[in-house]
Amino acid sequence: MLALVCLCAVLTGCAKPPQRLDQSATPNAQELAYAAKSGVTAPIAVANEPPKTVDRVRTASINDDAGFTARLRGGLAGRSLSIETQSDIKLAKGEVVITFDDGPRPGKTDKILQILDQYNAKATFLMLGQAAQKHPGLVREVAKRGHTVGLHTHSHGDLTKLNLVAALAEIERGRQPLVAALSPINKSPAPFFRFPYLAQTQKLRTAVNNAGLVIMDVQIDSKDYYQDGSQAVLDRTLKRLEAQGKGIVLFHDIHQRTVNMLPDFLAELKARGYKVVSLVPDRQLQLRSNTLLAQSN
Repeated sequence: MLALVCLCAVLTGCAKPPQRLDQSATPNAQELAYAAKSGVTAPIAVANEPPKTVDRVRTASINDDAGFTARLRGGLAGRSLSIETQSDIKLAKGEVVITFDDGPRPGKTDKILQILDQYNAKATFLMLGQAAQKHPGLVREVAKRGHTVGLHTHSHGDLTKLNLVAALAEIERGRQPLVAALSPINKSPAPFFRFPYLAQTQKLRTAVNNAGLVIMDVQIDSKDYYQDGSQAVLDRTLKRLEAQGKGIVLFHDIHQRTVNMLPDFLAELKARGYKVVSLVPDRQLQLRSNTLLAQSN
């Protein structure tokens, strides 16, 4: 019982949606019942396309053996995809984009970076401004390792509860700590954005796009915010990935179960012939977004 209380106390992130868009990642009745029993409300799923209206666990300890690392390198590295608009995110069968929300979190994000390095895989980290303020060095470390840093608002608020001006202001407020953290190494956050709780309306999507941001939708939701073990997260994610054959995968770099699961997930990707695609912003997108977002609020 004490362990369950502790788990509930630390469970944060995308776990309390206000509404849902009916998409392929929408949980079934059994998943919703499980979530209700566990005191967790699953986040809404993001459309694969813009919505028309308003899814044997090794530990995360790092093996520093040079031979082990050498065998893994090159196995998962896919192409680097330059993004100017959302339509540029076109994945072939067998290609995945790995994303992490809600960080950075010491003791979690740094371990995830080590694991990704072992498999030579690059990911996109959609960070909260308030977390970046607390851990700017960890923001820089993510960027130094060659990963993409994107936006996830400042405090993980539900933007559907705000008017458009306030919603864009919350996004900009979250961007500023990332700018401050990355400027010492002459880098800046990518104009990639994911809605907290994946909660959105068509008006919000349009406003965010008009502000020069590319929305990071989700095709494979690991639901790692459920109070499952690492094996359950692994099995669920691989099952959904196999059904889709490709797509953007959503994890959170704030849960130990995700850290524990990640080595086996990457090993399975390698064994099944998948490649991990790195998303990077086109230069013109970067320049345009820096101006438009500030002007929008």
